[in-house]
Amino acid sequence: MFQKTNAISQKEAPAVNFLQSVPAIRRIDTGRDDLFAIDVVGHVSAADAENLFGLLEAAYALHQRIDVAVHMVDHDGVDWTDISDETLKQGAVHALEHIGRCAAIGTPDWTPDARHALPALSPIEFRHFKAEDEDEAWKWLGVQPLSAP
Repeated sequence: MFQKTNAISQKEAPAVNFLQSVPAIRRIDTGRDDLFAIDVVGHVSAADAENLFGLLEAAYALHQRIDVAVHMVDHDGVDWTDISDETLKQGAVHALEHIGRCAAIGTPDWTPDARHALPALSPIEFRHFKAEDEDEAWKWLGVQPLSAP
């Protein structure tokens, strides 16, 4: 009636760090459908970055032009070397085609690196806002988050 399984006892089970399962990329709800707003929390793994590119592709499918807000929270780096070159190349091309404004909120200020990675005549308007100037970033984008980031 009951099948024997190869279950691992709790004593033998590997320890799980539940903090590692918290997504590094989290959506911020706003009153604008054409604004892609996210928190970037802690360390961004290659899997987190690949997921982010997928979320952006979904936003591009819904809106020809979007604005972007990236709110950095205790940022601890990105695994850039583990992200495929094709994903990065395609991400840059699609960003040029779809993004109008991009507000970077908090530290580090990654906008100079983003500008350098894109063509000199990029149509994307980047602005960096210090964490204490976050309200200015939302005003620049013409919206407020529906819940505090």
